[in-house]
Order: sequence, then structure tokens, then C-alpha cells
Amino acid sequence: MQILNFKVTKRETVGKKSTKALRRNKLVPCVLYGKEENIHFQASAKELRKLTNTPKTFLVNLDIDGKIYNAFLQDEQYHPVSDEALHLDFMQIYDDKPIKIQVPVKLEGFPLGVKEGGVLVQDKRYIQVLALAKHLPEQLVIKVDDLNIGDSIKVINLKFENLELIEGKSSIVAAVKLTRTAILEEDEESEEGEGEGSEGEESEKEKSE
Repeated sequence: MQILNFKVTKRETVGKKSTKALRRNKLVPCVLYGKEENIHFQASAKELRKLTNTPKTFLVNLDIDGKIYNAFLQDEQYHPVSDEALHLDFMQIYDDKPIKIQVPVKLEGFPLGVKEGGVLVQDKRYIQVLALAKHLPEQLVIKVDDLNIGDSIKVINLKFENLELIEGKSSIVAAVKLTRTAILEEDEESEEGEGEGSEGEESEKEKSE
């Protein structure tokens, strides 16, 4: 998994007044949670967009006043209107301790069902995994070439080396479904078939009379 580097500064004071002052100066209040201590720090809102304004998932190296901490983004809060980051929580990474993190899903291939008129639907863009940091991939690549119309791939069907998938096993990741046009055409054909049957019955009845 890719790593982003941020040079940040430890916060000397915390509280609502201090937090408002940071945001006015285009800084985001953050916390790094670790085994020994939690560190409050501030970071440039502009720089943090590399981490928050992307569909990718990254690990980060935080340079807090000259000391480097390996971490990942655990939680985030955003302004409901401007969508600017209000507060970020980071969790420190340790070489011997697995972490839970969302990894993007990439579908690869051209399904058989799409060639027959179906449409590929991706229900999950991310899957939460449990793994050591050194084993984390940038993406979970899933092959979809063999999917026919009506077929789906569920979490239980997936297996990746050195990763444990922390999702409901019955959760659908991707499926090939009939297009709306195809469904309407099937309904019309069905209605026409029923109508022909009724006409045939009337003709037989007229003959008997």
C-alpha cells in the first residue's frame, strides 16, 4: 500500500477556542492514538487533501516535531456544507500488530453476461480487511470474466493471501444483472404470449358454437 508523508506540529493547547483558531488558519486538529500515549497535533488542510480527497487508501508517515510515526487514518469528520475536514483520528501502526482498514475494490475483466446484454453492477467499492501493514495491497483485484447474467460474487467467494476479510460473508461485491430495457422486453413478450393464448381460446369457442 502506498505511503504519504506529512510534516505536522504538536498542539500545545486543546479545546474549542484553540480548535476554532486552528480552522481559521486553514489547519486541521488531529489525534494520533498509540499504545503509550495519544498525541494531539495540527496539520495543513491543503496537504491533508492528498489523503482525504481521494478514493485510494494510504498509510502515512507523520513527522511530529521531528519524530516519525507510522499510522493510518481511522476516523474523520467533515463540515456538512463545505466538506472540509474538521477533525482526523489516526492510529499508530506496529510491525507485529494487524490493523483493520478499508481497501478499495477493483473489478477486472469483461463478464460473459455483459456480452449477452447484461450490466455489471459493483455493490462494494471498499472491503474492510485485517492484516499486518506490510501485507496490505493498494487494491483488492477481483476477476469478473466468468460472470453470467444473474451471477454474483460475494465476500465468502473471495480469498487473498495474508488478508482476513472483515465483512458479512453473504455481502455481494459485484453482480451481472439484466438491463432495464431487457426486463421491459421480457415483460412485453410475456404479455404478447398471454394475449395470443386468449385469442386462440376464443377462436376454438367460436368453432364449437
